[in-house]
Amino acid sequence: MSVEPQVLEWLLDSDPALRWQVERDLAGAPPEVWQATRARVPVEGFGAALLARQDPDGQWAGGAFFPGGTAFFDTPEAKEPGQPWVATTWALRDLREWGVDAAVLGDTADRIAANSRWEYDDLPYWGGEVDVCINSYTLASGAWLGADVSRLVEWFPAHRLADGGWNCEAEEGDSVRSSFHSTLNAARGILAYERFTGDTSMREARHGGEEYLLSRRLMVRASTGEVVGDFVTRFVYPNRHRYSALFALDHFRDASLFEGTPPDPRLADAVEAVRAARQPDGTWLQTTPLPGRTWFDVDAGEGEASRWLTLFGTRVLDWWDAASTR
Repeated sequence: MSVEPQVLEWLLDSDPALRWQVERDLAGAPPEVWQATRARVPVEGFGAALLARQDPDGQWAGGAFFPGGTAFFDTPEAKEPGQPWVATTWALRDLREWGVDAAVLGDTADRIAANSRWEYDDLPYWGGEVDVCINSYTLASGAWLGADVSRLVEWFPAHRLADGGWNCEAEEGDSVRSSFHSTLNAARGILAYERFTGDTSMREARHGGEEYLLSRRLMVRASTGEVVGDFVTRFVYPNRHRYSALFALDHFRDASLFEGTPPDPRLADAVEAVRAARQPDGTWLQTTPLPGRTWFDVDAGEGEASRWLTLFGTRVLDWWDAASTR
C-alpha cells in the first residue's frame, strides 16, 4: 500500500460510495468491513440522494439520456453549455458504479422497460440505440438489474471496426477509425456485463478493443506516435464518457484482477503519466469538471484535491508496482 496514513484517513472520511472502495482496495479491510460500508450506500449520502430522485415510472428526470426525453430539445436548457447529467442512463451508471445492490432498485428494470424510450428513434430502452457509449452503459446497467440486454450482446461484436475498437461516429458513416473514448467505454461495459452475468461470449470482442488501446500505449496516435489529445492527462471525476489514461488504467486493473492476468508492459507510459500527476502530498487534483446540470456535487472543485481521483490513482499505482516487484 503506497498511500500515506494522512491521505488514507482523508479518503476514509468520505461518502460510503467512495469509502467502501478505499477500505477494500487501499486499507486492506476484511470483507465484512467494506461490505458493511457498501450496504450503507443506498441509505445515506450520494446513493440515497440519487435514489430519492427517481420518478414513479422508474426513470430519472423523465428521460432516457436527456431530461424529459425528446421534449428536452425544445427547452432553453438544451442550449446551455454541456448536457445535463441527470437522466436515467447517468443515474443508473452512478448507482451501479457506487456499488448499490440491484435488489435495492426493485422492479426498476421492468418500469424502465415499460416507460422509457430512447430520444433516438423512440427505441425501447434495454435494446439500446446506435451510440456505442450509450449502449455500453445500457449493457452494464441492464446486466446489473437483470434486464434483457440480448440485443446489445449481439450488437457490440457486430459493430467493432476493422482496427479492433469502436467509434460512436462510425454509425453516421463519419469515421472508420476507432475512438479512445468509445473503445474504453465499450470495454468497460462488456467487462461489467461479464461480471454480472458470467457470460463470456463477448470477451473476444472486449480483448480486441483492449488491444486497440494497448497498441497505442493508451496515449498515442498509431500514425505519428504523438499523444492523441490533452484529455489523456486531464483527469476529472465524474468522467462520464471522457477518456483519460487514469480511467483506462483503472479498467485494465479491473480486467487484470477479474481474469487473473498480469499487467501488460505496454501500460508503462500511461502509468508514468498518472504517477507524474500525483501531488507531493499523495493526492491528485481535479481538473475542469464537465459542464452540464447535475443533481448534486460528488467531488472537489477545479484545482482541488479529489478523493475519487486519489482513490483511482493510488490503486492503479499499487496494482502496477506490486506486479513489477514480483
